[in-house]
Amino acid sequence: MLKIYNSLTNQKETFTPIEANKIRMYVCGMTVYDYCHLGHARVMVAFDVVYRYLQSQGYNVTYIRNITDIDDKIIQRANDNGENFKALTERFIDAMHEDERALGIHPPSLEPKATDNIEEILGMISTLMEKGYAYQGASGDVYYAVAKFEDYGKLSGRNLEDLRAGDRIAVNTDKNDPFDFVLWKMAKQGEPYWDSPWGKGRPGWHIECSAMATKILGNHFDIHGGGHDLQFPHHENEIAQSEACTGEHFANYWMHNGFIRIDEEKMSKSLGNFFTIREVLEKYTAEEIRYFMLTSQYRSPLNYSTDQLDAAGASLDRLYTAMRGLTISTAPQNSSYETHYINAMNDDFNTPEALSALFDLARDINIARDKKENEKASELGALLLTLANGIGLLEGDIEAWFKGDDSKGGMSNDEIDSLVQQRLDAKANKDWSLADKIRDELVEAGVSLEDNGAETIWRRE
Repeated sequence: MLKIYNSLTNQKETFTPIEANKIRMYVCGMTVYDYCHLGHARVMVAFDVVYRYLQSQGYNVTYIRNITDIDDKIIQRANDNGENFKALTERFIDAMHEDERALGIHPPSLEPKATDNIEEILGMISTLMEKGYAYQGASGDVYYAVAKFEDYGKLSGRNLEDLRAGDRIAVNTDKNDPFDFVLWKMAKQGEPYWDSPWGKGRPGWHIECSAMATKILGNHFDIHGGGHDLQFPHHENEIAQSEACTGEHFANYWMHNGFIRIDEEKMSKSLGNFFTIREVLEKYTAEEIRYFMLTSQYRSPLNYSTDQLDAAGASLDRLYTAMRGLTISTAPQNSSYETHYINAMNDDFNTPEALSALFDLARDINIARDKKENEKASELGALLLTLANGIGLLEGDIEAWFKGDDSKGGMSNDEIDSLVQQRLDAKANKDWSLADKIRDELVEAGVSLEDNGAETIWRRE
């Protein structure tokens, strides 16, 4: 049975969907004013694995990941660039999708934008005003009154009185309480705006997700996820808004992925210590990045280093080597390997342990090869491929893994293929001197050869 660590209760709980065989999941997505960095990739990969696994277990999953396409950072960046904010956000949405495709991220079921849901946002704010949970300040901004919501703090474990005593909050005389947060923000001169009952403005960040989640998934749904940094205040505020508005429990299970760290410090744009996905893809393959993400359970912090990515490449090499040259047949059913893998994934999506099941398979494929048990090796290879694909690995062409990308300079794949064939011809003609010369030329170019009877396979080192 699947168990998920629920941030709301701070414990692993057996997962029970609201509707049998159906799961509704909402994950907070990106604010699109720049290229995605590895911290964003962690969110993408973590919940892509959840999405894939739930589907593989027969669930009909509706997976929503929103796009924040209006906020202060977007407006500032557009102004700095001298461009319309929509042109800016569309450009970075396209870039985000390119990064996702590169990483093998399956598209979510729907990807709503904040600016396409203004009507729903206004409706939710109006309801909160009518119920006494929101008020308009002298500036025209509309705020949520946190003190009105008795359960405020139940997700993060933070108490309002303790927060008031322990935190220094800048004085804002427009608010009734320093911890009240904005639902609708009045537009300044030259800023984009939408009409509302309270004046021309734009939505606050927190209300966007509440409005989009309830619109698409209903007032009460199964899973809400996002980065650990969103637990407070963003997700806490989502709960307060949504439950005050609808009178229903918002989400049953809250999942939060851990940070990526650089020198043990959180990677973030605000700290300036981040690497974009594109920058890392210049030196490593997308699959190496994905594997690196899976070596740590999604809730745990993950320290970025080139050593870790190099190790990911070496590990993938072992898996691809086990698969190389196999004729794939039918995978065995209900094997110990599959049980190991499923038990790992059912334990709060424990991908490091799931990876160990893959390496058990790779080891036994190699043993079967050595014993000339080709049928067994093929069956185990089929299972390895199935389980690895379930977490987004080994989805590429096997030979392409070994031959690499020849667009980055050096000898092209066609040139290597030609030299390998020339060497085979030289060997067939017993011209050992020419065969050795060609081998030396290939080795000098970073290409290793493996002779197997009349066939030679090669790979880039």
